[in-house]
Amino acid sequence: MKTFLHVGCGGNRKEHTTPVFAGDGWRELRFDIDVGARPDIIGTMVNMEAVANESVDALYSAHNIEHLYPHEVPIALAEFRRVVKCDGYAVITCPDLQSVSALVAEGQLVEAAYISPAGPIAPLDILFGLRSALAAGNHFMAHKCGFTDQLLARELMAAGFASVAHIRRPASFDLWAIASKAPVPEAELRALAASHLPH
Repeated sequence: MKTFLHVGCGGNRKEHTTPVFAGDGWRELRFDIDVGARPDIIGTMVNMEAVANESVDALYSAHNIEHLYPHEVPIALAEFRRVVKCDGYAVITCPDLQSVSALVAEGQLVEAAYISPAGPIAPLDILFGLRSALAAGNHFMAHKCGFTDQLLARELMAAGFASVAHIRRPASFDLWAIASKAPVPEAELRALAASHLPH
């Protein structure tokens, strides 16, 4: 059985990740800064020393890297790369600032962009963090940086990932990327992306 590290898991479980990771062939190792999320490992993205070098087959990070300051992003992505095996990869998703900014430019900063299980989500929430969570005292939810699809891919390559595939979903205001530690043929990367990234 393969193992994936679920970074910033919060209350989510493997069934909330990707169809591949949700399958029977994968074991979830939960990692979070928040003790209340009851992770297997408590730690931060910029210091994952509790996770050994090349100890997991893959890594999944959903809506976490925007909680870092810009100067911390290369550190965290280097940590992501460090913990995955030589033939491993990382799947990352985060907000798409380009599509969110289009709504802001139209004067819709606090209008609902979409409805989530937590309620209406406005561009203001996507840019700076979910206001209701922040008001409740969960300051881990604050957003301190942001990405376009090209910037996300560039940061992953700069961190040492050899092959990167990425998509932008303007209607969902998010970005997805899959980054392999070792170089992989384009056809193989496309197949890997198709198995994990939304269509």
